[in-house]
Amino acid sequence: MARMLAARLHVPSRTLRLEEVPRPQPGPGEVLVKVEAAGVCLSDVHLIDGTLTPLFLRGDTVTLGHEVSGTIAEAGEGVTAWTPGQRVVLYAGEVRDGVTYTRGVDYDGGWAEYALSAADALTLLPDAIPFDQGAIIPDAVSTPWGAITETGAVRPAEAVGVWGAGGLGVHAVRLLRAVGACPVIAVDPNPVARARALAAGADLALDSADPGLREAVGKATSGAGIAAAFDFAGVPAVREQAVSVLAPKGRLVLAGLTDKPLTVADGTRFSYLQQRILGHYGSDMPVALPQLLRLIEGGRLDFSESISGVLPLAEAAEAVARLETKEGDPIRLILRP
Repeated sequence: MARMLAARLHVPSRTLRLEEVPRPQPGPGEVLVKVEAAGVCLSDVHLIDGTLTPLFLRGDTVTLGHEVSGTIAEAGEGVTAWTPGQRVVLYAGEVRDGVTYTRGVDYDGGWAEYALSAADALTLLPDAIPFDQGAIIPDAVSTPWGAITETGAVRPAEAVGVWGAGGLGVHAVRLLRAVGACPVIAVDPNPVARARALAAGADLALDSADPGLREAVGKATSGAGIAAAFDFAGVPAVREQAVSVLAPKGRLVLAGLTDKPLTVADGTRFSYLQQRILGHYGSDMPVALPQLLRLIEGGRLDFSESISGVLPLAEAAEAVARLETKEGDPIRLILRP
């Protein structure tokens, strides 16, 4: 049986190992994809450090990687829509019996030489888009896109705030500008992240520790406050700060993941102003991915600057360490088998 290299997480011990494993075979309704690029996400770091735990994983070990692009290597029985050699982007998850399973979390992902996918859980990658940019679309780009266009339902000229200008937040800034939000205010304690947000199109970038933050937001919004605030940091203090500058009927969208409790300091004020808190996870892949790929192919969006480095699969642990310590302040690191 053919074998391949894969970066596998043993969940009970939170140990990441590069292992030689059998190359998977596509079953009925599946395709085998030769991985060309796989993104390294902060969620991967949190899986390794124990902050996140798979909900539906069978067994105790999983190949990480939910941001994956590659080429069709083999089609399983009954698959007619895909042929070997086609360039594709894999969805970050699959719906099974009404439940969303996340690739690289609940089942094996793309930190490997090959990855399996249901035949309806991937989309064509245009020739004009490089594999590394294609790989990051299913999460780093489509998650904020879904948060903005669906959960947050941002309308043109609405004042918006983005807390956390990292791998998701900096893309949110770019996407919010693309849909016509104004002003776009980024909030991050890291000066490098703030500068990056401004370069991505933010109208204003504030330090979350600045005691004059509320006043600055009020000035930028002519006293109205923020109509839609997006938490991409997953930090309780961030959420409380965002609520404090929300406009009447404003909504706070929680895209950053955390296991910490959510509190609203003044429930009466929150109710009186008819504000809302909305949970967000991922995106509607069959809709979001084609939309974003069309926008990139058409020159409306460009994420080439989001690729902060490309490492071989054998250096997966190094990529995780760089992201965890923010060495070089990466947006997205790519693993290439």
